Amino acid sequence: MKLDLKLLYRIALWTSILGIIAFISDFGFSQSDFSQQLLDGFYFVVLGVGIVSTFARYFENFRLIKRKVFVFDFLSVCFTLWIFYMYLFVGVPFETDLLLENPIWVRIAVLFTFIREFSEIKFNYKRTLLNPAQLFVASFLVIIFIGSFLLMLPNATHEGISFIDALFTSTSAVCVTGLIVVDTGSYFTEFGQIIIMGLIQVGGLGILTFASYFSYFFKGGATYENQLALSDMTSSKKLGEVFSTLKYIILITFTIELVSGLLIYSSLDAENFQSQYEQIFFSVFHSISAFCNAGFSTLSNSLYEDGFKYNYFLQLTVILSFVLGGLGFPIVSNIINYIKYRLRKLFSFGKNKVGYRPWVLNINSRITLVTTLSISTIAFIAFFALEYNNTLAEHSVFGKIVTALFGATTPRTAGFNTIDTASMLFPTTMMVFLLMWIGASPASTGGGIKTSTFAIATLNILSLAKGKTRIEIFRREIADITVRRSFAIISLSLIVIGSGIMLISVFDNDKNLMDIAFECFSAYSTVGLSLGITADLSNMSKMIIIAIMFVGRVSMLTIIIAVFKKIKHKNYRYPTEEITIN
Repeated sequence: MKLDLKLLYRIALWTSILGIIAFISDFGFSQSDFSQQLLDGFYFVVLGVGIVSTFARYFENFRLIKRKVFVFDFLSVCFTLWIFYMYLFVGVPFETDLLLENPIWVRIAVLFTFIREFSEIKFNYKRTLLNPAQLFVASFLVIIFIGSFLLMLPNATHEGISFIDALFTSTSAVCVTGLIVVDTGSYFTEFGQIIIMGLIQVGGLGILTFASYFSYFFKGGATYENQLALSDMTSSKKLGEVFSTLKYIILITFTIELVSGLLIYSSLDAENFQSQYEQIFFSVFHSISAFCNAGFSTLSNSLYEDGFKYNYFLQLTVILSFVLGGLGFPIVSNIINYIKYRLRKLFSFGKNKVGYRPWVLNINSRITLVTTLSISTIAFIAFFALEYNNTLAEHSVFGKIVTALFGATTPRTAGFNTIDTASMLFPTTMMVFLLMWIGASPASTGGGIKTSTFAIATLNILSLAKGKTRIEIFRREIADITVRRSFAIISLSLIVIGSGIMLISVFDNDKNLMDIAFECFSAYSTVGLSLGITADLSNMSKMIIIAIMFVGRVSMLTIIIAVFKKIKHKNYRYPTEEITIN
């Protein structure tokens, strides 16, 4: 009996995989009436096998009904049975313009079936095969190439796309950069834009985050090796916190994106859209792109487009989204815990009074928040003063303030623009270079060397100036390994960016050095801002930018850790010598 059930589960898995292939073929290629009927018929085969497989699992192990997955299975089975009933007995094709081609609900049910069956696969991760760094790098490479293939499907673009341009766009989306070689809004079809949106979401969170949590959710557990690998990638301090961390990451992401999408929708003028669906799609696309710090927009000139550049509520919403995304999931989670603590303390009395806790905000959060606030404030004042009579001249006083705030925060990996970037004054451009290089915060959707790295480097300079032998802040001492890692990240970033500038200046020697440097800094820090040369680069230069975007997203230090074999710790130390520095 068990052998028969295993065979059923295997059949259900491969049927669902074929269902996804049919799903991609359905949307990616134009179908004849006959082929469309075959695909529609096969969808129902996938759904039927999926229902049988789900019932069999509960028949084999009735205790599954006590787990959280039962709710998902119950709702998905009811949804699928409703689809069967509507088609077979009512005869309603329930056509809708909600999304893509009709009928969409059957395709959604097929997608749920695939997620359910795929999540039942037992992956036994072994560190002897891939270390966590190698697994992290490999996951991004796989998604980038899958994305490239999907963007090359005939129905993804209006006129077709070359492999280099598809690879560039996919890398830019997965690495949440935002640099584009073709206009997202006009070059890609709605199907292509949905692919890009999906790549941004997966790239911002990481495919391992989704896959691991879904696997844990459906199976109710994970192997010790899998938890060890995920603890390295999620920076969880305790092994038991791995999946709760993943849950918080997914929950925080979708909550912020939902609220952001609703605020964006409410800020839009319906006259700028041909239909309500377009307005909804715009809101969803830009809420995901903003929180993931991707910088992709369906508008040709980003938010500098007519009808949007004076929409200051929209700009404030986008700022809030990408700033929260750029703070990093651990910081946002820590801030939420701090707010909960303050509220409990405020409304607690008598026996239920909450005691004083001095370290609700941990050292990481304090350094990140102080650094982010300081950099943003200085950049805002400088941008407002420098560009007051230049790119800000067309705005009102309030508009100048909002646009200056946007211009001061977007270079730190967000990538949207509400001004003509190429028209900025030289001092402003130099400031943007620095902001792009610093980037967002650790464990966030943004890139750059990170705010904590910049803070540690600054604190180290101050410590040396005061004659201290260690870095101290908030009554804590920064560990030596953190200081060494910070300076390694700084050195590697300059090597990668410098190499990119040198190589592009060889392959595109007609381009201005300033423009090339801006492009490389933007690519490494996954910003997406450009002075307008991206689409005109040669194929070799595009490949270099692709490499820089990838390195900037996964970090050069992670790649080096993935390549070099770790040596075992040995109990000896050589005599210490000081080297002449200056």
